[in-house]
Amino acid sequence: NIAEAGTDIHLSLDSRLQAIMYTALAGKKGSAVSLDMQGKVLGLVSSPAYDPSHINDYLSDKTEMYFLNRPIGGAYPPGSIFKLVTALAGLTDQKITSETQYEDTGEIKVGIYRYGNWYFDQYGRTEGSISLTKALARSNDIYFYKVGEAVGVESLVKWARKFGLGEKTGIELPGERAGLVPDKLWKERMTGEKWFLGNTYHMAIGQGDLLVTPLQATRMTLGVISGRLCNVSLLKDGPVECSDLGLKTEDIATVREGMKEVCATGGTAFPFFTFEPWVLCKTGTAQHSGQLSDSDPSASSGQVKPHAWITVGYPGENPEMILVVMLEAAGEGSAEAGPIARTILDQWKALGQ
Repeated sequence: NIAEAGTDIHLSLDSRLQAIMYTALAGKKGSAVSLDMQGKVLGLVSSPAYDPSHINDYLSDKTEMYFLNRPIGGAYPPGSIFKLVTALAGLTDQKITSETQYEDTGEIKVGIYRYGNWYFDQYGRTEGSISLTKALARSNDIYFYKVGEAVGVESLVKWARKFGLGEKTGIELPGERAGLVPDKLWKERMTGEKWFLGNTYHMAIGQGDLLVTPLQATRMTLGVISGRLCNVSLLKDGPVECSDLGLKTEDIATVREGMKEVCATGGTAFPFFTFEPWVLCKTGTAQHSGQLSDSDPSASSGQVKPHAWITVGYPGENPEMILVVMLEAAGEGSAEAGPIARTILDQWKALGQ
């Protein structure tokens, strides 16, 4: 065979942003991902990282999972960041409007089962009658249980898949997982049980068997904010492939207003209350079984902290990039992922970006 000269590859990654993300994660188990509004990857960091020149030092350590490329190979319940999809499903299916109000009862009981709101469970308080934008700002579970019930599991599944969940993103890297969008047939095949209303409640708030990668979550947010689903690429000069999701401009605007309120005083993303310029965001605190991947040797049935998520559109007025920070078993998204995202954007802004 005759050897052929290779060609240069120009990546879309920004080395400055990559360094900022890596430093901000500070070795914590998790990911930081950033896309521009065309689906080009600006930053992609898996933490903790390893030094390839001393690879033997890492091979015997099975707990840190150094060789798992978490942004594309780790699949996790998304928690409340998925409420963005539930909101647009409700609006597009005309089950709710921007004016629809639901009463926060603190909990919903279905037979012997109870489905609570985090604010009630932590502080014993309810928030009265609330609209969609406030429900997003406060990440109110009761509101989204009701929306999920109104649209039904088939619609939640349809919209999850329209936003690119349950499929690979197209990034030019090996080891990407497709995640999981469960439906009635999947549950019956896997468990022998029928789908119950409680399963719909769980899915509506990003829990249950729903699994996404951090890269999928970033692309999902790009779709929510722009109304387009984009193939993801690491290549600077590669083709841009985005398709219109068929969302109404006013519905996108309603959800964006809710995301603006998440990062404003009274919302859940308190690290961004004083950030300028204002941003669009959604926090997530995702309960899980303790197993962080198929090969995780530290899987446990005991008590574990939830996964911490935050997704941010920066700047809010006319977003140029989407940033997702996800920390494994770290605690609340607002308290754990939020400050890291704030640090990343503070430093990015300081560079004049």
